[in-house]
Amino acid sequence: MTSTRPTLATIAEALSVSRMTVSNAFNRPDQLSPELRERVLAKAQELGYGGPDPQARALSRGRTGSIGVILDAPLTLAFSDPAAVELLHGVATVCEQQELGMSLVPRIAGRDAELVKTALVDGFVVYCMGDDDPRRAAMIERRLPYALIDDHPDSADLTVNIDDRGAAYATVDHLTALGHRRFGIVLGWDNPHPTAEQALEAMQYHVDRQRLRGWRDGVEAAGLPWSDVALGSAPGFDQATGRVAGGKLLDRADRPTAIVCTSDEMALGVLQAARDRGVSVPTQLSVTGFDDIPEAVHAGLTTVRQPHQEKGAAALRLLLDKATSTASVLLPTEFVPRSTTAPTPH
Repeated sequence: MTSTRPTLATIAEALSVSRMTVSNAFNRPDQLSPELRERVLAKAQELGYGGPDPQARALSRGRTGSIGVILDAPLTLAFSDPAAVELLHGVATVCEQQELGMSLVPRIAGRDAELVKTALVDGFVVYCMGDDDPRRAAMIERRLPYALIDDHPDSADLTVNIDDRGAAYATVDHLTALGHRRFGIVLGWDNPHPTAEQALEAMQYHVDRQRLRGWRDGVEAAGLPWSDVALGSAPGFDQATGRVAGGKLLDRADRPTAIVCTSDEMALGVLQAARDRGVSVPTQLSVTGFDDIPEAVHAGLTTVRQPHQEKGAAALRLLLDKATSTASVLLPTEFVPRSTTAPTPH
């Protein structure tokens, strides 16, 4: 055995064949006789050679056969958050149709940009990225094609969105029609700002900005002061987040009669907070979410239905369409009233 890592040249020298012959045994087996290829592979195994370096092979071919999906969350969220699971399913469906691999590029503190710079992919599908995220610059530096999901339509050549602002407006319009005048908002981050307007100005995410603007539109259309809307927030984006943030709103002396949430997961947490305090939904409190995940159906949650799978699929189709250099796709939503909203208590 050699003391250093074996290479193509090592195997070629051992067999007295050319380096190209060894390379063909791994990359173009049709160029060799079965007997010669077996000799090369046997010697490679004997010397502990596992095959050509994937990155070098990709560089030589000019493509990797894999698409990178940049997530604005830890890797575990890809397998636990229902909305993310659905979106990734949409990307995976197109990957399967096109015989492509899929690489997840998660958020890892201190290594975010480096993961983007070193990902062995042919392009990126980006699921929700903050304005000042360092990965944005790293991605552009790669000069690979990319499509953005849940980002400003003018922020890239290829984008896929829904009308978050219009959908949020429809939610508040439904609640004000039921007579609600005291509103609370649950946000999925630890908000240091005391007012909704200050929180809106500080937002780094297009989706959050648009939903806040839609809620503001609905509140002001009903003749209510936007400054009176209460905010509740906590770190994270899951049901535990909603339970803590919702609890803050429900513990106020001027408790809201209606709470709107940026996701169904957080709205389900608000429902838990209400149960913790003996607050009846919807008799004493109305709650709305956003997404229409399967658990929202079981909970009877009033929400906005959006096509998560189609978001992922549409983004990758745009990325793979060589004839389309610029496109902004806007997918439809549907407001779904259920049993967690009712006329305001008297």
